[in-house]
Amino acid sequence: MYNSVNNQSTLTYIQQTAKKFLDRETAGGLLLIAATIVALIIGNSQWANNYHHFLKDEFLIEFSEYFTFGLTVEEWINDGLMAVFFLVAGMELKREIMVGELSSFRKASMPIMAALGGMIVPAVIFASFNAGTESASGWGIPMATDIAYSLGIIGLLGKRIPSQLKIFLVALAIADDLGAILVIAIFYSNELSWTYLGLGGALFILLLTINRLGVKDLFWYIVGGISLWYCFLNSGVHPTIAGVLFAITIPVKPKLDSKLLKERTDKNLAELEKTDIETRDPMQDIQQRKILKAMKKDTQNSRPPLLKLENSLINFNAFFILPVFAIANAGVKLDVSLLEVTSHSLGLGILLGLAVGKVFGISIFSYIGEKLGIAELHSSLRWQHIIGIGLIAGIGFTMSLFITNLAFVDSELEKISKISILMASLVAALCGVITLLFTNPKRD
Repeated sequence: MYNSVNNQSTLTYIQQTAKKFLDRETAGGLLLIAATIVALIIGNSQWANNYHHFLKDEFLIEFSEYFTFGLTVEEWINDGLMAVFFLVAGMELKREIMVGELSSFRKASMPIMAALGGMIVPAVIFASFNAGTESASGWGIPMATDIAYSLGIIGLLGKRIPSQLKIFLVALAIADDLGAILVIAIFYSNELSWTYLGLGGALFILLLTINRLGVKDLFWYIVGGISLWYCFLNSGVHPTIAGVLFAITIPVKPKLDSKLLKERTDKNLAELEKTDIETRDPMQDIQQRKILKAMKKDTQNSRPPLLKLENSLINFNAFFILPVFAIANAGVKLDVSLLEVTSHSLGLGILLGLAVGKVFGISIFSYIGEKLGIAELHSSLRWQHIIGIGLIAGIGFTMSLFITNLAFVDSELEKISKISILMASLVAALCGVITLLFTNPKRD
């Protein structure tokens, strides 16, 4: 009986973590929209030069006279803070695979099929316009979906959106993130340093080993994770990949399992019964305070370390990292005409890839998956919902800007790419909202 109650408590904690993620991502998406507007205003104002100059300033950390470590402000954001973003994405992915919408083939098949279509079709469209040109390396730009922006947009629609559609979008975007992570790791890495890559690999194996040995204290994993990030920063593989590898090593099983927690709780309750609980409260009785403190600690130790770390970083990720990233990367000067953007193969490839390729790929692959019997549309959803969410998924903002920074050195190509991403995301958002507004909920 007790194990059943405790297992239910753990399940409730997992559900609360998922709900907190959804709520924070929705609110964070609205903040991200505001941050984007602020960045565009600054980037096109009289302070634009100061803004860009500040991002290139170097920020040093001096540990001793023998070891000084420094990156520019822009690098601290794109290589440092975004590693934490990828850590959270990795933990979300791990949670969804273990107990969420990707935990079984039946649950995962539809969003995975949708994600595959949403990555393949935009990349093919982009490549068809840019193959053999100087902008060909940007093929990964239209593949990504910005989960925070997307949830923020559909959050504006309130109860008109079926709850299952939000879950579908989250599962799709997480599967999409995994694809983007693999693309970055394989295709957007620089010349490799085998020394640092070897050290990073050894640290990753060490973290997996201490997990296997039953070490649950997050302190050691955080120390190892920071070291792993430093090795990848110098390895030639983008350091944000370290965040994903770090997420893989974090323990899921808690310090105290159900049986041990029951034994300790029974013992603490017996000790509490011996105190004068009828006439004295914990403020008056030191022994009661000690017992209650021990019970509180045991309860905390019964929480999975993965969920504890994810919960501690959700707010930081949604309300700090993503807005700061937007302010640092979206402040592009809008001195390129609409005609110039749409007539350039790069701009056209991104616009059509995100605004058309995403919805086409997601809808067609989902439909094919159902017809083949390997995927199933939820009973509360219509195909118009999938088309609407396919359009919303064309908001590629964060990941698309991030891949732009990796793909191009030429500032002009970078500018065209960022303007195209902003235009495509705006078109996708508007079309998606209109489609969902005119889609009636499905009734039994």
